[in-house]
Amino acid sequence: MTWVEAWLTPVYDAAGMRAADSWAIEEQGTPSLDLMETAGEAVAEAVRDASGNGPVRVVCGKGNNAGDGLVAARRLVATGHEVEALLLWPAGDLSPDAGSNLERFEGEVREVAPDDLTGALAGSGAVVDAIFGTGFSGAPRAPADAAVEAINSCDAPVVAADIPSGVDASTGEAEGVAVDADITVSFHAAKLGHWIFPGKARTGELRVADIGIPADAPSRPAGGVIRDEVLALAPKRLPDSTKFDSGEVLVVGGSRGLTGAVCMAASAAIRVGAGYATVAVPADLEPIFEVKLTEVMSRGYEGAAGRLASASANDILAAGERAAAVVLGPGLGRDEDSLELAREFARGVAAPLLIDADGLNAHAGRLDLIGERDAPTVLTPHAGELGRLLGRESSAIADHRLAAAREATEQSGAIVVLKGDDTIVAHGDRVAISAGGSPALATAGTGDVLSGTIGALLARRLEPFSAVCAGVHAHQRAGRIAAERVGATESVVATDVIAALPAALAV
Repeated sequence: MTWVEAWLTPVYDAAGMRAADSWAIEEQGTPSLDLMETAGEAVAEAVRDASGNGPVRVVCGKGNNAGDGLVAARRLVATGHEVEALLLWPAGDLSPDAGSNLERFEGEVREVAPDDLTGALAGSGAVVDAIFGTGFSGAPRAPADAAVEAINSCDAPVVAADIPSGVDASTGEAEGVAVDADITVSFHAAKLGHWIFPGKARTGELRVADIGIPADAPSRPAGGVIRDEVLALAPKRLPDSTKFDSGEVLVVGGSRGLTGAVCMAASAAIRVGAGYATVAVPADLEPIFEVKLTEVMSRGYEGAAGRLASASANDILAAGERAAAVVLGPGLGRDEDSLELAREFARGVAAPLLIDADGLNAHAGRLDLIGERDAPTVLTPHAGELGRLLGRESSAIADHRLAAAREATEQSGAIVVLKGDDTIVAHGDRVAISAGGSPALATAGTGDVLSGTIGALLARRLEPFSAVCAGVHAHQRAGRIAAERVGATESVVATDVIAALPAALAV
């Protein structure tokens, strides 16, 4: 194993998994049938946990994934289950290892035509999806497409062998129909497709089974899932520390009706340990910030009524010279002159820069401008904002999340944070994914909290990629803690998340 930070759980793409598998078989002498046997037993164990009354049906493709399913079928028969193996292709089309396990299976086997699949699955206690494995890409074709639809329409628990059929293990994409699994048993390690939408939504409970591939397989992970250990990277305050050691975060934004975004970003920054924070805001709105922000300094800049303007760019850049990190865009508004300010400021500020909200909209279709910067830059779009940056619909981003994040980091040179329950952090060939599980964050203002959180970690001089991943992880934890404190996920507001940040940062 080459790259992966110690605070990431490695995940693989299809090529990496093939390499690990081949190394174990060809270099280490592990029989492929032994790997398949262990994988199949892991699937059988999941079926035992999930199965209700009725026979277990194992739906088999023709590759080695079918072999995993057939091992599971044999193991289930051995523990008293009634099992039926349903073949989508003739037995003679099975891969050699799958064919060997078909010969060893003494239960009922039948080839099923596409029109008969729904009836064949009726009354099942559980269904095993053993159609496609991690090598699959594209959209399922006949008869697999009908099999996927039949599996999804049955009432039984569904256990997927390695990955739900129809999901691309390398990207999480699903070009056509895909199995909705209740449990997915991934072999050796998790895959990108288990953690990235829409594949994440199809995976159900993810279990990772050790099937006998040595842990030191030289195959390179394609990325990793962020763990709590990343939070320990942030430098601690010492007895002789001053506020200047922890750095200043400057938040540039605000406009009439959108003052809250700046306040939440700045408040999050000081909660996460910035030495101090300053907001650069429209002069005629500054009294609002003076009232709302007790611990944060404010600087008002002249512009049009209720907004910042490009005429103030040089003055705000001067303020940026003192900052250890800058957050640009919360509440800025979409007036063209304000957007021009954002472009001028982004080009000119020398400090590490996080761009969010209307700071991103200012660069729609112009990511090349960000590429001109020398200092670290972080972009934190949701799917709609990334769609505008790349010139496409948000639905296209949702369907190809990893590819879109990689494209944006390639065009801009920035660290790209594509927000969601599967928040993706991409920079060069580095990919980190949030485990998510924090629906309380699906409310207005939490994106501003994330911006301030990352801004503070940048100001504290944490290595930029690590700072971003730590900020994403702390933000997700804070959302869960806030929901526990409030008592209802739907009742969480952004300020609850800010209040939970200290507990979320504790490791």
